[in-house]
Amino acid sequence: MQKRIWLMLLALVVVVIVGSRSIAFNSFFLPRPASEIVEKIPAKQAQPQPPALEITPQVSAENLLNHIQQLNFQRYTTAERSRTRTYITTQLKKFGWKPQLEKFAEGVNIFAERLGTDKTAGTILVGAHYDTVASSPGADDNGTGVAVVLEVARLLGSQSTPRTLQLAFFDKEEAGLLGSKAFAAKAQRLENLSGVIVMDMVGYACYTPGCQQYPPGLPVSPPSDKGDFLAVVGDTEHLPLLSAFQNPQPANLPAVLTVPIPLKGLLTPDTLRSDHAPFWYQGIGAVLVTDTANLRTPHYHQSSDQPSTIERSFFAGAAQIVVNTTSALLQKSDSLATKTSL
Repeated sequence: MQKRIWLMLLALVVVVIVGSRSIAFNSFFLPRPASEIVEKIPAKQAQPQPPALEITPQVSAENLLNHIQQLNFQRYTTAERSRTRTYITTQLKKFGWKPQLEKFAEGVNIFAERLGTDKTAGTILVGAHYDTVASSPGADDNGTGVAVVLEVARLLGSQSTPRTLQLAFFDKEEAGLLGSKAFAAKAQRLENLSGVIVMDMVGYACYTPGCQQYPPGLPVSPPSDKGDFLAVVGDTEHLPLLSAFQNPQPANLPAVLTVPIPLKGLLTPDTLRSDHAPFWYQGIGAVLVTDTANLRTPHYHQSSDQPSTIERSFFAGAAQIVVNTTSALLQKSDSLATKTSL
């Protein structure tokens, strides 16, 4: 009897030991709390994404040349200039702009505006004169300038940018910058104006040695005696505006010669012959973009200033440079005035 009892007790002990080991073994495979797992695996940091590349809209050579053809007539008399305004305003409306006619004593300017997203960022004004001298159809002078402003209107009018974009088509430039003088005399038009880009003749190029001339007193060394570059003339008080045209351009575009003019052109009067000059006198940064006019083209103020004399690739390249630079300036908000050291 005693032996049986001891055997039963021994069997019970074996069952208890085996059972406890089984519980311990099984508990090793039980799922661990999620919090313990999270602690062991470091959180993966989100990687910053590279900013999306800004693609500048590309100009259409066909559009540019079509504007020249549509404006292939003398734009001198009151009726001729009225016809020109009708064409310009019709095109602007087609591109979604709301042009305004601004009369002054001797003529009528055209103005349009697309507001920016930041009121403190300032405004970039892009302009060109639309009149001609008598007896000239003015394909280069200044059908090319008008065409480029219209292409800026088409390509950049719907873009959302910090800066406001304004367009101006000046009347009576050939009579003594009368339209731009009237425009710049209005305090309202100068409010919040950061910089002005004026086109006057941007469609003629020549590639034979000696075809390019230069005015006396030029503050830079001429790059060549060939007329294959685009000149950009600006005042030294607003060098950041001028240097905006020095940004790297694609190899297929014309070379750019930037010309900084001190003392608002006092020593170089040849640099005061277009619609940028009245803005200099008002302390506003302005640049003249040009093929250098009579310093290069034999058709200046002549009846031979016809669409057939426009150098297509140079003209389209000049327009693209203006669009590229304008687009870049509209995206910024920093001052375009030259920084002075204390």
